[in-house]
Amino acid sequence: MSSPEPSPEPEATPNPASEADPKAAPEAATEVSFTSSHTTNFPGLLRELGISLVVSTYQAGKLILVRAQGDSLNTHFRTFFSPMGVAYQPETGRLAIGAKHEVWEFRNQPDVAPKLEPAGECDAAFLPRATHHSGDIRIHEIAWIGKELWAVNTRFSCLCTFDIDHSFVPRWRPPFIKTLSPDDRCHLNGMAVVDGRIKLLTCLGDKDAPGGWRDNKRDGGMILDYPSGEALVRGLSMPHSPRDYAGHTWVLESGHGTLSVAHLRTGKTDIVTKLPGFTRGIDFYKNFAFIGLSQVRESAVFSGIPLVEQLTEDQRTCGVYVVDISTGRTVAFLRFEGIVQEIFAVQVLPNIVFPDLINEPGETLDSSFVLPDDALRDVPEELRRANTATT
Repeated sequence: MSSPEPSPEPEATPNPASEADPKAAPEAATEVSFTSSHTTNFPGLLRELGISLVVSTYQAGKLILVRAQGDSLNTHFRTFFSPMGVAYQPETGRLAIGAKHEVWEFRNQPDVAPKLEPAGECDAAFLPRATHHSGDIRIHEIAWIGKELWAVNTRFSCLCTFDIDHSFVPRWRPPFIKTLSPDDRCHLNGMAVVDGRIKLLTCLGDKDAPGGWRDNKRDGGMILDYPSGEALVRGLSMPHSPRDYAGHTWVLESGHGTLSVAHLRTGKTDIVTKLPGFTRGIDFYKNFAFIGLSQVRESAVFSGIPLVEQLTEDQRTCGVYVVDISTGRTVAFLRFEGIVQEIFAVQVLPNIVFPDLINEPGETLDSSFVLPDDALRDVPEELRRANTATT
């Protein structure tokens, strides 16, 4: 596997922006210091594609809605306890967030959106429908498969689902993991779903021992077949976020800061681009990959990996980079500074340009009611005209 230099920063940008110099876009997330900067073409790119982004940062305890607003990016924060996995199902409007102790399920209620601030801009309103208390399972990637939410349960080294009677329901674990125990044996972390079925998984090692993956995190990572558990690609440095898109299998080799194409028949990988951070969290839309980068501080978890040896902490970046997958070039970026230093998930919201998400009590939740069609017919007509939302 080759090790190219990091992809160059964008020097010129496609329509509609004329240049891609970073544009300061400071916004306070909380009373703690936070700033962001982005290339001037990023808002136009989101607007042209008709999308927005949901970004999770467990380290800062925030969910970030990245939205185009005029010539700037609006980074809108909602507070969760260590949010990790994010899963969106466009056909139903369901959005799931995996947090430290619970899983949240939201539903898009478009009729609520016009009532949210800023007036006239919101085109989606995600309101909570359910929370499930799972306990601290170190939830990583999650995905909707039909009506069922599947999760990578990293603490118990398994895949799981959820029901009302249990914390979680174990559904699968790698064949080299013999017991169901809460000690993160292989750091199972990523899941690729293709045509409504799980296809691939990533993990950081295959030792059947508590924290066994830590012994060889530098190059012990693997891409596993599902459901056989066969290791299709070995020798990866902390792989995350396997995906199947545009006829290729993609993987973020986080320990190198790369996006690669994996060849499952040969077990080889080809680097598409190298970025200045710990690559983790990716989603695709048309010809673009939206990739999360984490700055990562040298610690017991991250020490000894190539990225930390090659780039100083000041050279490592946290944010979202946009890569043209046909050329491997970075075409836009959003950088975070201050409290946000690590990203886990990046999720595209197609056909939604300015969403909001409400997860705390207040007037919006207190006065927004979603009713079955049969019940709605009994609501006085003047109220229905004022605010109509059905299941």
